[in-house]
Amino acid sequence: MKTLTPTKEATSFEEFGFADTILQGIKEAGFETPSPVQSLAIPALLEGQDATVMAATGTGKTAAYGLPSLDYLVRHPKETMLVMAPTRELAGQISDELYRLGKFANIRSIAIYGGRSYGRQTDIISRGVNVIVATPGRLLDLLDSGRLKFSPSIVVLDEADEMLDMGFLDDIQRIMDYVPDRAQTLLFSATLPAPIQGLIKKFQKNPVMLKAAGAGSASLQIDQSFYVVGEEERDLAALRLIESMNPEKCIVFCRTREETDRLTSTLLGRSFPAAPLHGDIDQSRREKTIRDFRQGRVKILVATDVAARGLDVADVSHVFNYHIPGNSESYIHRIGRTGRAGRSGEAITFVAPGEMRRLRMLKQAVGDIKPASIPTLRDLRRREVERMTGLVNEAEGTKEAVRQVERLVEAGLTAEEIAVRALSLLIQKDAPTGPEKIGWEVDRINEFLSRPAPRSSSGGRGFPSRGGSRGPSRGSYDRGSGKGRKFESGDSGRRRS
Repeated sequence: MKTLTPTKEATSFEEFGFADTILQGIKEAGFETPSPVQSLAIPALLEGQDATVMAATGTGKTAAYGLPSLDYLVRHPKETMLVMAPTRELAGQISDELYRLGKFANIRSIAIYGGRSYGRQTDIISRGVNVIVATPGRLLDLLDSGRLKFSPSIVVLDEADEMLDMGFLDDIQRIMDYVPDRAQTLLFSATLPAPIQGLIKKFQKNPVMLKAAGAGSASLQIDQSFYVVGEEERDLAALRLIESMNPEKCIVFCRTREETDRLTSTLLGRSFPAAPLHGDIDQSRREKTIRDFRQGRVKILVATDVAARGLDVADVSHVFNYHIPGNSESYIHRIGRTGRAGRSGEAITFVAPGEMRRLRMLKQAVGDIKPASIPTLRDLRRREVERMTGLVNEAEGTKEAVRQVERLVEAGLTAEEIAVRALSLLIQKDAPTGPEKIGWEVDRINEFLSRPAPRSSSGGRGFPSRGGSRGPSRGSYDRGSGKGRKFESGDSGRRRS
């Protein structure tokens, strides 16, 4: 398979020769110049080639496959397109974006996923759509029951590695049996594990491999750091860093539902606008939580890995890993939710002393992750005093405040005494609390890492495979699908063994 990497980037979308109606949609969507992955993928896709594209979420990949596909549908109005996505949220986002890009060409799209009426979805399809965006479980239900019959000319597997990690491999293979051999097959993935390579060999014809700059690794725009903390210090560490960093919008990835609820309660108790996202949350509350997070009413989303899959929010400033992820692919996916669209981002990982071997392997797999020390309580209080002093210095006095000061002066207080007491009250209100020190200092971390790495008792090498995460934890894991587990992909709700 031929691999292409970026050379010369296109400077305008007009260079691709899109139909006028597609260019009109591009302009209204606010796109000005193609992103690197768009410059790389669009020419090959316009030629009708099967392609595997390595690109992270947030790089413009929806338009990278959407624009050439929509252009094809404009020129061949009787043809259709299928996009498979791992979760209902991502399916809805893709459908909305393809509609916006193709609306001047009268392109009609629908998102198909579990939790919605079969009848309504099949009714819309029967009236005619050009683009179907679906989660694998619901799509397979419709195909197997005969309620959906179609012959797409273009098939896209978006976030393919995420779909496989969620247990959709068998579903995808069965869906592809319904797809005609002539269809152009496009596969988009941030990483390229072995099962993806198996799909490529089975379903793609002489594909070209397109690798966007930085694909398969962490973005250079993300500042990565780790903090060594004891198991019992994780909540304290998260609270201390959030108080210190004051993130605009952040996601905290937890391992279990119990951790998610407990940390959310801790943050709410300190007046941080936080909300949990895990498998026990029903769909309506889930949708409201994600909507509130996008719109800024919720600043901190505390989520399990499974529950947050497919979540695409452009302006996440910080990502916290409450535990070190089980493999490098999960780490790249998690932290890839920040540092998007030219923005910088921060990725913070908590590592217990017993997880240092796994940290070494993660650093080998993804590059430099810098050690850092959690601010002391004294440091945090000093910053809070400086912040409050600055606010007082910039504030304008109100008439009511003037009247109250005059009353206090009449009562015998000096202006200096009033100012000192007022500022003291401000500083004491919601003042940082907790132990003076949390976790290891950088010097201790560096000294530990400078020692020779101990050999694994099993003799194995490399980073743990998916699902191989070990270490102390509390509560039940939020796995997603599987025998005896609650299926949580946001799909049809079937259990799979």
